[in-house]
Amino acid sequence: MARKNLIEISAPSPARTEAVAPRDNRPIAGFVPQERSAAPVGGITKTLGNITEKMERASELERQLAAGQTIVDLDPGLIDASFVSDRLAIDAVELAQLVEQIREHGQQVPILVRPHPETRGRYQVAYGHRRLAATREIGIRVRAVVRDLTDGQLVVSQGQENSARTNLSYIERALFASRLEERSFGRDVIMAALGVDKAALSRMLIVIRQVPLDLINAIGPAPDIGRRRWLELGERIENADIEKIVAELSADDARKISSDERFHRALVLATKKTAAQRPAVVKSAVSGVPVMIKKTGSGATFVFDGKSAPGFDQFVQDRLKGLFQEFNKDRGA
Repeated sequence: MARKNLIEISAPSPARTEAVAPRDNRPIAGFVPQERSAAPVGGITKTLGNITEKMERASELERQLAAGQTIVDLDPGLIDASFVSDRLAIDAVELAQLVEQIREHGQQVPILVRPHPETRGRYQVAYGHRRLAATREIGIRVRAVVRDLTDGQLVVSQGQENSARTNLSYIERALFASRLEERSFGRDVIMAALGVDKAALSRMLIVIRQVPLDLINAIGPAPDIGRRRWLELGERIENADIEKIVAELSADDARKISSDERFHRALVLATKKTAAQRPAVVKSAVSGVPVMIKKTGSGATFVFDGKSAPGFDQFVQDRLKGLFQEFNKDRGA
């Protein structure tokens, strides 16, 4: 007896097999829907059911993409960090808390990614680095919004989202501004990304020029330290031994304290070093002359009293050349 037509149910019609047209003629990820029997039975039913489920998910994704609703589940292993960092490091305690929140409630807010501009099939984060790290640790897929973004659009989205949603510290924002400037982004883009004006941006960049990156990394994000204190540190370390301060802040005991405390320790160390290097100042005055003389080991400063003798400073300045010539003549020069 010939073994054929094993899964077909007898019917008046000699053949009831028909092709089921796919829902969409644009297959996703290489998936091509196959023909199936009008009445599958036995173990094949489950297989065909799985294929149908995959087709439905693929079609739904295609509809989302067509409608601009690009919230999708992605493999975290396919996502790379932004090309410009906005954080010194992800705080381990905060990350652990986020992991527990996502485990309990799921990922409520999607991250924003763009198709990787250099590697096909991969993505690049605009914002959501902590959520991405948390999903990686849990071992689940990450919910993401996929958009085509230019470099400028990416950094503006990255900066604005972090300003609105996360508590980036002042020094992290300043570093972000500096890194964008190094990549030749215009001031208008940087200001838009950080939500600051020209004056605030200029002060951020001054801090980064004054405080070496090694020292910033040794201190950490210091979330409670604002612009004024960072500028103060920048002024105090001008004559300090930076390498020694970095070494002390990198010691095991210093790593156990908070980054805010490390900042204060750096400020104390810079102050002590500056005070030790500052030469003693000896003040003196000439009787009846409205001038205070401040002498140090390497020079002297004349301070004129503009209230009691206005214009006397200019009078002396106009005669400095003659006074110097008289000085040389007296000493036989």
